Amino acid sequence: MKRNKIFANATVMVVFALLSTSTFAQLPVSGAAGDPYPNMPVIAPIGVRIENHIKINESAKGPSIDPSKGYRLQELGKGLYMITDNAIQCMFLVYETGVVLADAPEQLAQYIPKAIAEVTNKPITHFIYSHSHADHVGGAGSLNLGDHTVIIAQEETKRLLVRANDPARPVPTVTFKDNYKLKVGSQTLELSYHGNAHEPGNIFIYAPAQRTLMVIDIIFPGWIPWRRLALAQDVPGYFAQMEEINKMDWDVLVSGHVERSGTHSDVALQIEFMNDLRNTARQALKSTKFTDGLNPDDKENPWAAFDDYIDRVVIKTVNTLTPKWSTKLAGFDVFIWDHCYTIEQSLRLDEH
Repeated sequence: MKRNKIFANATVMVVFALLSTSTFAQLPVSGAAGDPYPNMPVIAPIGVRIENHIKINESAKGPSIDPSKGYRLQELGKGLYMITDNAIQCMFLVYETGVVLADAPEQLAQYIPKAIAEVTNKPITHFIYSHSHADHVGGAGSLNLGDHTVIIAQEETKRLLVRANDPARPVPTVTFKDNYKLKVGSQTLELSYHGNAHEPGNIFIYAPAQRTLMVIDIIFPGWIPWRRLALAQDVPGYFAQMEEINKMDWDVLVSGHVERSGTHSDVALQIEFMNDLRNTARQALKSTKFTDGLNPDDKENPWAAFDDYIDRVVIKTVNTLTPKWSTKLAGFDVFIWDHCYTIEQSLRLDEH
């Protein structure tokens, strides 16, 4: 993959690119890029484009998508279905007189009516927000939900959607604080809020008859989490919710992303990785000396001193994790640097 060569040349290329523009040519510029840090990982750092990434593990892959359809419909049992394009997911439940839809991702919105029509001609009577983020619910406004459609969300999600004032994400008509049981005909969904982790208002959606749990942007079956611990707003909360998911009684997990649904083994594997990440970073923080090897000219610059220290902590963490995890979780080399920087900040600021 020529990672070391690409890294060594990339910094110099960035400096030359900046100097070649009239905007940056007016600014004072430091000397040319120096040597990479000692023991630089073979995994390319953030911002460096490489020839190719590590191949996706077979265990992370899901059933293929029919190109003529653009989506895949997965039956979860007893009227419950997942819709996915093998990158993002939503779920719907059919009952006697209608359909309950949980989430409407922007890139799936065009397929949702077609997928539902494969199963039933009944209307969408209820829509559930897992949380407020547009990538998962930004297609709601395009579905022409009727005036009588009940739109349900946790109260924090409503607050965020009122603030967003986005026609693509209609404001909920029913909200709850901790728990909400939706019973429609013979079907039931149990909604619960477990506090902030990914973002305020992100809920658990449990289908007891189908033994299926939907929790978005926490678990990534077979894959390393999305960058910066899935953009978790509360990192300790993120760890706690993984444990909660693992302790619950379910058979199938709809996680919102990646190629397939999840299992308890997927959750356990991610918890193992996350614990390794946290423990390794904690040890790197303890064993790395502040300003050790820093250019003396930068010692009066606290931003430079901290940046140097953090970089060296992260380098140790990436190097330690790579032998074990680069072959176990798909996308490891894509986001491992993001995760190591994120956990380093959380350990120093949240758990100090």
